[in-house]
Amino acid sequence: MTNELHPYQDRKKLKWNGFYLSEHTSQLALEKKERALTWPAKPMMTTEEIGALLREAQIKDRVIALQKEEVDPEGGYSPDIVGKIRGYDELGIYIAEEKIHYDEIRHVAFHTLHKWSDLD
Repeated sequence: MTNELHPYQDRKKLKWNGFYLSEHTSQLALEKKERALTWPAKPMMTTEEIGALLREAQIKDRVIALQKEEVDPEGGYSPDIVGKIRGYDELGIYIAEEKIHYDEIRHVAFHTLHKWSDLD
């Protein structure tokens, strides 16, 4: 027989809202910290160097790290765009769902992704 005077009511999703809120605020704090970082300028590459490296990355399906020429208001550069070349046209390339014009590229290098299981 159940106690009908004070039936138990499960809060279900309501009890998880506190966890979401704390995770959300910590994620916002992390994003703010990342925006506050200034990324150093990498050496400017020639058009020929950039073209050769992009061709090799496309042919060998390698991951690249690309620094754009854009400078933020504080004088720093934005973080590298990392990914594989998904496509290209006469104006630019597509990396990680973003189109980057050829004249916006400052520096390109091959990028090695580290697995979480690597001990080094």
